[in-house]
Amino acid sequence: MARSKISPSGSVAARAAGAPIPASAGAGDDGEAKLPLFARRKAFGWLLVVTGAISWLAAGILVLERLELYKNPNAITSCDINPWIACGTVMKTPQAALFGFPNPLIGVAAFAVIITTGMVLLSGAKLARWYWIGLQIGVTLGMAMIVWLWSQALYVIGVLCPYCMVVWAMMIPLFAWVTVRNVLNGVIPASPGVKKFLAEWTWIIIGLLYLGVIASIFFRFINVFLGGGVG
Repeated sequence: MARSKISPSGSVAARAAGAPIPASAGAGDDGEAKLPLFARRKAFGWLLVVTGAISWLAAGILVLERLELYKNPNAITSCDINPWIACGTVMKTPQAALFGFPNPLIGVAAFAVIITTGMVLLSGAKLARWYWIGLQIGVTLGMAMIVWLWSQALYVIGVLCPYCMVVWAMMIPLFAWVTVRNVLNGVIPASPGVKKFLAEWTWIIIGLLYLGVIASIFFRFINVFLGGGVG
């Protein structure tokens, strides 16, 4: 009996037409090899573990610092450096407890999920499409919250929290690569042009976001950098 064969060129043509790359593709699979590095299973798993672990530690420290402030409102936190860089000052604002409890508690729970997801991927397990949709919703809401907290810290409170900024720094690549991974694997429907753009420009986008955050901090506190007070 003759066996039908799928030519490699056929699979390449399917990818060029915008067909989703199977989420189960292994590290040696041609489809996996065509993905950007951090959209591949192993590298993506490590991205989740590293960004999740750093963010979880930062959030955990903030929880401990907040507990200390509950016990002693006059306590000085480990990142109270000057009037413009002080976690303790930020923690005492309404923005630091958006839902009636300290925001870092959300981070401790959420980043534990990110770490676990990364470990699951590194173990070789497959995750269902509904899980990826849920993860996308979670990181999108997290990114929205981070953007809001960034704007409040800079333009309303006027004080920076170093541990919060660590979380900002981790959320940018985390959100970007979860989104790119889901687009390239067909979890989020997108045209071939959008997929090609994200595959080629994600690092540029991430770099521009970092540059934007740094520039916003510099210009907001430019008088401090120049030796004066906050304007």
